[in-house]
Amino acid sequence: MAAPGEAPGEAPGEALRAVLRPSGALPAEALPVRGYDFSGGADHAALLRSFRTTGFQATSFAQAVAEIERMIAAKLEPLSAEQRERAAMAGPRPPSGCTIFLGFTSNLVSSGVRESIRYLVQHGMVDVLVTTAGGVEEDLIKCLAPTYIGDFQLRGRDLRHNGINRIGNLLVPNDNYCKFEDWLMPILERMVDEQDTQGVRWTPSRMIARLGKEINNPESICYWAQKPGAHRRLLGGSLIPPKPVVHPPTDLRLINTQAIFARKTGMIILGGGLVKHHIANANLMRNGADFSVYVNTAQEFDGSDSGARPDEAVSWGKIRVDATPVKVYADASLVFPLLVAETFARSADAFGVPAGTPEA
Repeated sequence: MAAPGEAPGEAPGEALRAVLRPSGALPAEALPVRGYDFSGGADHAALLRSFRTTGFQATSFAQAVAEIERMIAAKLEPLSAEQRERAAMAGPRPPSGCTIFLGFTSNLVSSGVRESIRYLVQHGMVDVLVTTAGGVEEDLIKCLAPTYIGDFQLRGRDLRHNGINRIGNLLVPNDNYCKFEDWLMPILERMVDEQDTQGVRWTPSRMIARLGKEINNPESICYWAQKPGAHRRLLGGSLIPPKPVVHPPTDLRLINTQAIFARKTGMIILGGGLVKHHIANANLMRNGADFSVYVNTAQEFDGSDSGARPDEAVSWGKIRVDATPVKVYADASLVFPLLVAETFARSADAFGVPAGTPEA
């Protein structure tokens, strides 16, 4: 039976108001959802551009591209004499409009993401690298012997019997680590001797630079980080037992100084844990980074630093309150090479590296 004042067969007014509530104004930045139309063929560049209106993490990817483009634009801005003088207080690194911090976990160096990172370091596109000891170790080991593609389903028992270690679907023979130890130990002995006879004070970054020089391999991240004139720093955890003596606090002061005296800063952090903490904490010293991109799969429900969204960092002063940070919830092995392709590689000319130039 119709309610009083309603014609038979019409939906009750209360139901209409509940289900079909009148729409208000959309946010000013709202765009119609539209994905890539393959009817016109496969245009990879257009496909990636379409991510902006695809939704979900595709849109987050497009926002990350825009944020990194802002970093690059700020980095390439000319500095006034006063700004150059202040930036020079951070150390020997050539001053720029934006100091870019790149953090990455060791598993990404085990993977083919290593080549994307190496490209950025080789061409001076980033300024400060932060990784774990495993990231340094994996980079050097891969100069001595390859890591292989395997399968996530390979049985640990069978691999163990064959002296093979599994990192996800990557395989590393035990022999690789033996080769690394054989290469490393004589270098450590020389470093101990220099420490004892010449008073050399080893810090993680100085030690990593030494190993990068010793490996002398252009496929290595460490090799390019220590090249004369590069003035880039790679900071990592302690690689070895107490000989030679390593002084991490010196590097902690160094990374903080890089942030404090920078005109602007950008953070690109792949994964979480200590690398995320150290980069964000350094930017706390300057009241927050100007630009930030996180790429990881961690969630925030357990209160972990790895899963914390950028807005939590705003509350600590690690990201500026007026910044436009982005988090992409995705596997960095999928996302980061595409981010590099859409940003740094497209700006290669501005960095003095013509696109498509063969690697040295």
